[in-house]
Amino acid sequence: MPGYQVRSEDLEAITADVPLTRGLGRAYGDAALPAPDDRRIAGSTLADRILHFDPSTGDITAEAGLSLDELYRALLPKGWFVPVTPGTRFVTVGGMVAADVHGKNHHVDGTFGRHVQRIKLRVADGRIVTCSRDTFPDLFLATVGGMGLTGHILEVSFRMVRVASPWIYQESTRVPDIDAFIEALKASAASWPMTMGWIDCLSKGAALGRGVLFRGRWAERQEAPKSFPSLGMQIPVPFLFPNGVLGEHTVRAFNALYYRIPRPHRHVVPPQSFLYPLDVFGDWHRMYGPRGFTQYQCVLPASGGHGAARRFLEVVTRGGGASFLCVIKDCGPEGDGILSFPRPGTSIALDLAVRDDTQALIDQMNECVIGEGGRIYLAKDAMTRPEHFRAMEPRLSRFLDIRRAWDPDGRIRSAQSVRLFGW
Repeated sequence: MPGYQVRSEDLEAITADVPLTRGLGRAYGDAALPAPDDRRIAGSTLADRILHFDPSTGDITAEAGLSLDELYRALLPKGWFVPVTPGTRFVTVGGMVAADVHGKNHHVDGTFGRHVQRIKLRVADGRIVTCSRDTFPDLFLATVGGMGLTGHILEVSFRMVRVASPWIYQESTRVPDIDAFIEALKASAASWPMTMGWIDCLSKGAALGRGVLFRGRWAERQEAPKSFPSLGMQIPVPFLFPNGVLGEHTVRAFNALYYRIPRPHRHVVPPQSFLYPLDVFGDWHRMYGPRGFTQYQCVLPASGGHGAARRFLEVVTRGGGASFLCVIKDCGPEGDGILSFPRPGTSIALDLAVRDDTQALIDQMNECVIGEGGRIYLAKDAMTRPEHFRAMEPRLSRFLDIRRAWDPDGRIRSAQSVRLFGW
């Protein structure tokens, strides 16, 4: 796509006349791409200062371009960590607000937006506005999870949390099928603050949804090594693999091996291996070849019981949704953000190599999610049809009303907003 990105330490200045701000570009879809007829975008990553930090409370104010990686390096050695983290540390604070990210602790601590106190924005008419739950609350709640469509996020204030050590105490166990998996997630949620699982999404029959459950908590000081955990070196993926390398046969073999590989049941691990396992690879997307991949994530409401997840996985396996990365999580209460993704139930996310039939498979998955009363995660979406999104999102009209009130001329927009909402 032709276009250019303006980057500067002065984020206020460069957002004066552009339709969108982009962070590290880790959204899997088109949320951080300019609309089809736009060529300008503001890059936030040079605006990366910590403006204030109170070590007595953990309250912090940071510029939107500050990355989670930089926060990790600066404050984890001092015993502080973000209250909620997604599955990569290569995201910006502004992006964490825009996507209202969630993590392995959602059933306990909710989404990132729950911990945000204030957001400083440049809105569409050029004003600089600070919003919160008490000041311009509609703007605040539409910005949390609003995919950057209410204005340019400039600064974010939130509260860090104290951790006992910079290490994770982890348990892992094999789970034979999807019904057992959901039971294990629910049982673990009562005593473990962080839970997630890997699913073999090509297994069928009695083994449908088999996988490995991981449970974790911050290790106590006496359990942890005295040293600070090293982030290590990224393993580069130096070239594009040919199309089809990560096809059904390859993924089936990988999944069978990963399910059976011996692993310690209980041990203390560095946080990056538990929280950010894919960050060990640089440019890992190259493994999918020139056509690339898309990620898909949905949440299926708890009211559907075990059957909802089973029916969804049956759609995936029938459609040949070969994925070596299929993650299942237990979600807690719905977030405050008007378009915040999680709700009580089961979240399933998977990577799909792009093929000729990928759009058809995503249509089928979306129709299943609509039938179950679920929804998709906009930060992972690139191919959902607007009619499908409208059918699964009853909160959309309220979001669009607030967006229109603050931006009646549709100046703030993205490729995703044009695709799904028309502006």
